[in-house]
Amino acid sequence: MRDDGATVFLPACARYTPRMPGSASMTDPFSLDDSAFLRALEAGDPDAAERLVREAGGRMLAVALRLLGNEQDAHEAVQDAFLSIFRSLHSFQRGSKLTTWMHRIVVNAALMKRRSKARRPERSIEDLLPAFREDGHRSDVGPGWKPIGPDELEREETRGLVRRLIDELPDDYRTVLILRDIEELDTAATAEALQISQPAVKTRLHRARQALRTLLEREMFNP
Repeated sequence: MRDDGATVFLPACARYTPRMPGSASMTDPFSLDDSAFLRALEAGDPDAAERLVREAGGRMLAVALRLLGNEQDAHEAVQDAFLSIFRSLHSFQRGSKLTTWMHRIVVNAALMKRRSKARRPERSIEDLLPAFREDGHRSDVGPGWKPIGPDELEREETRGLVRRLIDELPDDYRTVLILRDIEELDTAATAEALQISQPAVKTRLHRARQALRTLLEREMFNP
């Protein structure tokens, strides 16, 4: 169970990280939240700036790739994000985690990149949510639904399917799903990154998981 009480059934199959040899995790507290390092960054120390790019670049690229699905677009979004980070360091609040602040910036950069591209009309989340009868039981359950087991989740074919279906979700729901279930941010960090309330995160996440399950059911029942 996650902190919002919902069972997660997809993160293992959807998680992937670009190969970036030598790149450290953006969540390394010693690398990125050390007080001396933050002071050097704010003072414009070029060595600190280079270290930030070197140690955080791989994780930022992973986030952008999950949101954009295109390596060139992801690299461009990360470049835009780093420009924003260095321009806005003076506004970073020491009471927050640098990693959360950077997540918000790279997510925003990636979403701006998505919106700048000509894309098919976005489908409504309502079309993907399950329907229920008055007695509370689902009215649209397909025959023979069986939860995907751990072995199946590890198959590359299944991982590819889940990633493709995640990409079909509307941006607001897709982003919450990626940050919570793939990036594994908690509800508070996701709310801070997206600048929405925690109840809004929980609602969007619940609806995104329902929608993804609907897409999986349709794919399996209508091959």
